[in-house]
Amino acid sequence: MIKRAIDIMISMVGLIILFPVLVGIFVLIRLSMGAPVFFRQKRPGLNENPFEMIKFRTMLSETSRSGRTLTDSERVTGLGRFLRSFSLDELPELWNVLKGEMSLVGPRPLLMQYLPLYSQRQRKRHQMRPGLTGWAQVNGRNGIGWEEKFELDVWYVENQSLWLDFQILLKTMGKVARREGILAEGEVMVEAFSGNASNSIDPEGTRGDDSNKESRMPAQMGSPVE
Repeated sequence: MIKRAIDIMISMVGLIILFPVLVGIFVLIRLSMGAPVFFRQKRPGLNENPFEMIKFRTMLSETSRSGRTLTDSERVTGLGRFLRSFSLDELPELWNVLKGEMSLVGPRPLLMQYLPLYSQRQRKRHQMRPGLTGWAQVNGRNGIGWEEKFELDVWYVENQSLWLDFQILLKTMGKVARREGILAEGEVMVEAFSGNASNSIDPEGTRGDDSNKESRMPAQMGSPVE
């Protein structure tokens, strides 16, 4: 109850204070990339119940005006790289927090298609609301492997406290300011999770329609993501 009350208070205040920033980013994306401005996608939330996560769009559509298929590196715009580097593309998720679909701190919401690939222990990450940032994000973010990331998520679920949340929020601000762990060195996108053993998933099937596709696996805030 206290955690949820803190989520409501901080997300509401954050949306009010950051409103000029949100409007500014909205206008820049609209002018540079056109519509849609927001990237929306179904993600698993508390107890694996789906919700629509909202972020600022950072990528162009998969094909150019001439019909040529673009690579991920070509699709990410200069503005998009800037927004991702400071996790500004994640700011609209404050609305998800206010609605109760997410929390300020918790395991990052990943793709619905990953659900059947988790081990029983890894599924425990969905016993709490997904977060804007989490224990995995301040301990490697996108610079660590999936299994290590999931183990950190589960550790957080088993050891969550308000003091731990406070520490994670402070560490997140420092990592975002230093732009740490955005992606592993030399990578443009985060490699898709293909399961713990022989399970696999077609990363091409992890997005919605072409006009609102973000990537095979969006970089996550410290996210994933995002």
